[in-house]
Amino acid sequence: MAPPSTVYSFVTADPSLEPCRPDVYARVPGLFEDVVARSGAFRRVLQQAEMVASTNATVLLTGETGSGKEVVARLIHALSPRRQRPFVAINCCAIPATLLESELFGYERGAFTGANGSKVGRVQLAHAGTLLLDEIGDMPLETQPKLLRMLQDSEVERLGGTRAVPVDVRVIAATNQDLSALIAERRFRRDLYYRLNVFPIRLPPLRERPDAILPLAWHFVRRFARRFMKGIDTIPQPVATALQRYHWPGNIRELENFIERAVILSPAATLAAPIEELAVPSVLPIHDQGICALRDAERNHIVQALVATNGIVGGPNGAAVRLGLKRTTLVSRMEKLGISRHDYVRI
Repeated sequence: MAPPSTVYSFVTADPSLEPCRPDVYARVPGLFEDVVARSGAFRRVLQQAEMVASTNATVLLTGETGSGKEVVARLIHALSPRRQRPFVAINCCAIPATLLESELFGYERGAFTGANGSKVGRVQLAHAGTLLLDEIGDMPLETQPKLLRMLQDSEVERLGGTRAVPVDVRVIAATNQDLSALIAERRFRRDLYYRLNVFPIRLPPLRERPDAILPLAWHFVRRFARRFMKGIDTIPQPVATALQRYHWPGNIRELENFIERAVILSPAATLAAPIEELAVPSVLPIHDQGICALRDAERNHIVQALVATNGIVGGPNGAAVRLGLKRTTLVSRMEKLGISRHDYVRI
């Protein structure tokens, strides 16, 4: 299988991706080689990112692990008036709970044992720029009130400090968890959720946009072929078929790692991918809890039918017939699950 003439990225943008206009992304050349948009579902994400970028509104990015949340956060920053200012990211689950507050807000000398000097926190480092709070659902409850105050008052107080420091920061939060469920479990503050959920953007998992798999695969093949100085120009049809049939529970990150490994294993111009690793039953991915939630299963089932019918709901060739449902019943379920048929119409 030869590479497509156009990889649907914003380095070589496809005109059909309007209103995600190539001239907009040309202002920040080179950044978007990690953004490949072929499906309607992801085009809507990019349209939302472009709309909110020019504002200072807080953004909440939700989506499964590996679905591209940090890439979209960087896109929002790069399209914003703050693009010449710092972009600072912090992963709330990668830092011990006892250290997260001082890492975010800084500390003064003598604030705790071993604090031999003062330190500026990540929030102040992001002054006039953008702060990405990744995995916000893992932020300890005791740290959340201080973040809430920063969002409300635009100021921080260092650990051990006595005065508030004004800050001008655009906050983007990201999570792969259901914050509503965390609120019900009293693990996340409801008032903080409302502050963060000003402009929510849901990133669809890769299995909901199967038409993006091959463009993404070619994108990664080209990137790693350059890195490892290999001249790969063909993805054989069996490999392409295996890539499209696999459900990619790890999403784009899993696909990227698989293609990197395949490029390393390829001795010639044809991609020699270890597709036996993808030889798993074609079923829905198993979540961390060991069983897929019924709501997720229903959503995936409907999405697969819409993808197969090119977004057609009714009629003899529509998704409703495939699913054995009345058209009105399917439309009702789609509305409740937040599914738009337009996201699955191939242009």
